[in-house]
Amino acid sequence: MQHFDCDYMEGAHPKILEALVRTNLEKSVGYGADEYCASARAKILAACGLTSDEGEVHFLVGGTQTNATVIAGLLRPYEGVIAATTGHVALHEAGAIEASGHKVLTIPAVEGKLSAAAIDEYIKAFRADEAWDHMVWPGMVYISQPTEYGTLYTLAELEALSAVCRKWEIPLFVDGARLGYALASPATDVTLRDLARLCDVFYIGGTKCGAMFGEAVVMHKGLIPHFFTIIKQQGALLAKGRMLGLQFDTLFTDDLYINIAREAVVQAARLREAFRAKGYEIYAESPTNQLFVALTAEQEAHLRTLVTFSEWERTADGRLVVRLATSWVTRTEDVDEVIEAL
Repeated sequence: MQHFDCDYMEGAHPKILEALVRTNLEKSVGYGADEYCASARAKILAACGLTSDEGEVHFLVGGTQTNATVIAGLLRPYEGVIAATTGHVALHEAGAIEASGHKVLTIPAVEGKLSAAAIDEYIKAFRADEAWDHMVWPGMVYISQPTEYGTLYTLAELEALSAVCRKWEIPLFVDGARLGYALASPATDVTLRDLARLCDVFYIGGTKCGAMFGEAVVMHKGLIPHFFTIIKQQGALLAKGRMLGLQFDTLFTDDLYINIAREAVVQAARLREAFRAKGYEIYAESPTNQLFVALTAEQEAHLRTLVTFSEWERTADGRLVVRLATSWVTRTEDVDEVIEAL
C-alpha cells in the first residue's frame, strides 16, 4: 500500500536532520535572533532579488498560523479578505481567519484561480453600494500558488492581479505553502523574483516542501508595523527560533528547495499519465505535485485497495473526486508500484 494522502506525511530532508543534529548542543539566542536565522534571511532575500532595505523575512511555525497572522496584521477591524470560493482560507482553515475578526469574502474561481477582472468588478460594485458603511470592506486579496487544485497563476495573471490591487490600494498576499512545487513545475513562468516584485507579501512553505515544520514570510519592508509582536500574539512564534532558521538556511543552500520539489512534480506527472492511460478522468489539469481524479464507484473501490488518498468533493453526477499528492521524498519505485497495480 502506497500513501499519497498529502505532501507532509514524512519527516524532514536528511540534510536538515543532519544540520539539526550537528548543531543540537549549541546555545543560541531565541525568537529568531540567532545567526542561522540571519543567514537564512540573507539567502532568501537574495533569491528574491531584494536587499535588506527593501524586504524582510519572518519565520513562523506553520501554514494556518501564517495565513491567520498575515491577514490579521494587514487588515483593519472593519476589513475582510477577498479569496476564491475554493481558496484554502475559505475552506480548510477551520475558521482561523474569522476567529481573528475578519470575514473571508469569496469570489467564484476558474480552475481554482481568481481573475483580476472579477476582483475589479467586486470592489467596484462594493464602492458603488450606498450601504457600504454597513458592510465588510474588501481590504486585501489572498491567492495561493499553486491553488487548491494544483493549478498555477501565470506571470501575466499575476501581473494583472497586482495591477488591480494597486489600483484599489489594497495588498496582495500569496499563500506559498506548496510554493516549491509551483516554482519547480515546468509549466510555470513565475519566479521568486516575480513574486517579490508583484506581491506585497508571500510566504515560502517549508512544512510541505522538505522541512520538518515552518514557513518563511517575505514582505516589503515595514509593510506590517510590529509584525514580530503580532506573530507572538497569534501563537506563531517559536522560542527556539534557530530550528526554523537552520531549516531554511539548509533549503536555500545549493538550490535544495527547488531540486527536491522538482522530483515530486516529475513523479506526479508519471502518476497522472498512468491514470489517464487506464481510463480514469483527470478532474483538474494540475502541473504540480497534486493529482485530482474523478472516480466512479467501481474505480473508487479498486483504488482504495492500492493507495491512500484525500477525498476532495463530489461531482454533480455523484462521482468522488480524490487527491493524490507526491512529495519531495516520493521515490520512482513507489510510483512504479502504483502504475503496475493500476
